[in-house]
Amino acid sequence: MMSSALMYLGWTALITVLMWVPAALQMIQGQGLMSAFGNRDNLAPLAPWAERSNRAHRNAVENLVVFTALVLTAHAAGAVNEAVSTAAMVYFWARVLHYLSYTAGIKYLRTGVWTVGWACLLVIAWQILA
Repeated sequence: MMSSALMYLGWTALITVLMWVPAALQMIQGQGLMSAFGNRDNLAPLAPWAERSNRAHRNAVENLVVFTALVLTAHAAGAVNEAVSTAAMVYFWARVLHYLSYTAGIKYLRTGVWTVGWACLLVIAWQILA
């Protein structure tokens, strides 16, 4: 049976995979399908929300590496408990809110939910090391 921490790892990976879609659709709409499929040299800038969406996606990819390492290490160490499961769930929702608030340009919410996600990573690390 899969733990909830692994389930949220899977969901987090899935949403990270899908985060590029809105900006890609905006690029296709604004630049045309053939330009979007090309090398993308000399393209006009994306809409500001799409640029923020791309930055949010890159941030999600960077953080997914750490989240994955911690959840898998917790499993390997037999350290999956209620704290790890709860932290994984909260981390997932923090990443969803981070992407939405970053794309919408809501700075303070974006920073706040990023901090919540970061704290979740620390909780998981603590459970492994304690």
